[in-house]
Amino acid sequence: MDIVRHLALIDELCFRPFPAEHGTSRPGHLTAVLESSHGLRTGDRAERAVTVDQYEKERDAVSERLAPRWGEPAPWSLQTVLLRTEREEIPEPWAELSARARVAYLWEAESTGRWLAVAVADRDETDEVQLLAVVTEAAPP
Repeated sequence: MDIVRHLALIDELCFRPFPAEHGTSRPGHLTAVLESSHGLRTGDRAERAVTVDQYEKERDAVSERLAPRWGEPAPWSLQTVLLRTEREEIPEPWAELSARARVAYLWEAESTGRWLAVAVADRDETDEVQLLAVVTEAAPP
């Protein structure tokens, strides 16, 4: 666990320019993989559960360090967002994040005009488990 490295990357994401999206005026977003498992796509479920637990603890540790800056995070269930994608268009990065993670810790990063979400992507059992940081100009739906 390298919380200092995670925080430095989050700080960078909060101020880095968003990539240009050709021909659109949609708000930009950046996603960083803070941690990723290796070999759990077809690995055993017990090992996967241990990794999910470890990444949730890392998410919580990042949250504790960000709370003095931006307040306590708002834990946000992404299940309702995922359900909404079936009947309405949800902006990115929220639609993709809801397909990958169950809960995100969410902050409005003061003085940046951006939102930050930190989440454990474990919804797809055929994919690796990842700890993600997502920064966007788009307010959560």
